Amino acid sequence: MMVSQLLGGIGLFLLGVFLLTDGLKTAAGDALRRILVRFTGRPAAAFVSGAGITVLAQSSSATTLATIGFVSAGILTFSQAIGIVMGASLGTTSTGWLVSLVGLKFGIGKLAFPLVGLGALARLISHGRNAAVALAVAGFGLMFVGIDILQAGLVRVSTSFSPDNLPHGTVLGRALLVGIGILLTVLTQSSAAAVAMTLTAFHSGMVDLEQGTSLIIGASIGTTSTSAMAAIGATTPAKRTALAHILFSLAAGALAFLLVPLFVFAVRESEQWLAQPFGAVILAAFHSGFTLLAALMLLPSVKVFSGFVERLIPERGPRLTQHLDASLIEVPEIAIEAVRRTLLDVYAETLQAIERDIRGGILAKPERLDTVLAALRETRRFLGTVAFPASRPDQYYARVSIIHALDHLHQLAVVVQDDFEPGLLADESRLEMPKRLIMEMLETVTAAMRRKAPTLERDQLQRISLMLAEHRRTGRAALLKDSAHGTVETGQALHALNGLRWLDAVGYHTWRTAHHLGAEAGEAEDNVDGLRLKAEFSSD
Repeated sequence: MMVSQLLGGIGLFLLGVFLLTDGLKTAAGDALRRILVRFTGRPAAAFVSGAGITVLAQSSSATTLATIGFVSAGILTFSQAIGIVMGASLGTTSTGWLVSLVGLKFGIGKLAFPLVGLGALARLISHGRNAAVALAVAGFGLMFVGIDILQAGLVRVSTSFSPDNLPHGTVLGRALLVGIGILLTVLTQSSAAAVAMTLTAFHSGMVDLEQGTSLIIGASIGTTSTSAMAAIGATTPAKRTALAHILFSLAAGALAFLLVPLFVFAVRESEQWLAQPFGAVILAAFHSGFTLLAALMLLPSVKVFSGFVERLIPERGPRLTQHLDASLIEVPEIAIEAVRRTLLDVYAETLQAIERDIRGGILAKPERLDTVLAALRETRRFLGTVAFPASRPDQYYARVSIIHALDHLHQLAVVVQDDFEPGLLADESRLEMPKRLIMEMLETVTAAMRRKAPTLERDQLQRISLMLAEHRRTGRAALLKDSAHGTVETGQALHALNGLRWLDAVGYHTWRTAHHLGAEAGEAEDNVDGLRLKAEFSSD
């Protein structure tokens, strides 16, 4: 009966945490992701953002997994991710405060039953965001119901169990209890559950202060198991983020382990002086205290720490497709962003090849863009594995834009690799102006990408592309006329025509790729008038 009660209490608490987390994340929608990305400029800001979002979502695992996904997609830098996971480690300690101050101190388990009932009822009759909020309310109440049942079960156990039954008073004993805390967290896949069990056991007298601190340290270290599993088979940035989380938790745990004797001594002296015990809240304070202390010690040297982790896990695999992490497939909006950033990297590589072709002049050789074309094939394969809900029109438009960009970028790479030959741009008199226009276009796009502008200068690029099309049309007519009159040798005229055609195609696909990579949701459709004008100018 006791075992059944303990398991039921733990299960209800975990179920409450899951419902609360899922409900809050669904209610918040994309807001948490936008906040996480927006307020992470510096390590300190990233730390605060990670802590705040974890407190709101009541799940460090959710924050850490989201961060790993953002780093894989290239949305966050590795240094920003380190600040966020440290903040998440601090934010997850809020559960301990909630349990110790509310769940144990006031014993509101019985009062939480109405929250469960009202939340479940509201979930049945509500839709959308209101239903998610109702689910969170039911989860919140269920947490305290679980704590109440767990506490009642541990009170029974405490009659035949005392702290003397556990390792006590030695370094080896503390290390063993840390291991037990790690095991509890790994088994439940929730540091919150391990912490709640420890706080309840301390409140019931089953463990003393020293034993409780050791179990808390174990729970703090054990929560990194989620990161470790998420990094299996992931990209290099994701593996680095997971390793940084593990190393930080180990460092914080080691610091706390060394401070346990001093902390226990200080608490006991303070309790004697105040003639009043602190209760389970002191363990929550210890958990937050050593995590915050470790973060404050590491934040000033985040760059050094990130460099150390990068040396431990060097970059492997194709550079251009480093953002295409299979773990992102389940999160369509992040997967689309990963594809967009991959295409931006491929785009930059292709633009450099174009610039080298034009600057090389007569001696230029065709660029071998095999890695670019291979990256585009892998991107196409990855995009085909992403499932998009039909109810999300914003994702539909984003996907349409990405497919457009992928198509134009592939055609651009093929034009640069297959249609260019040495001497193609040798006719300086007829090709000087379109070459200058292409160089202006390349400079415009490169400057916009360097600024990380949300929308590239699409109007300016369109203007240049239309000028190239007009130059090709008028130049073609002039070359055919000169060739017919015999003022230009026929082979030379055809060669110059190929050069004009190549420059026009490069300009067109450069413009269209930039247009779709910079398109906002709902802007995926082509400019029909622009395309019609383009077709008229480009027609033979």
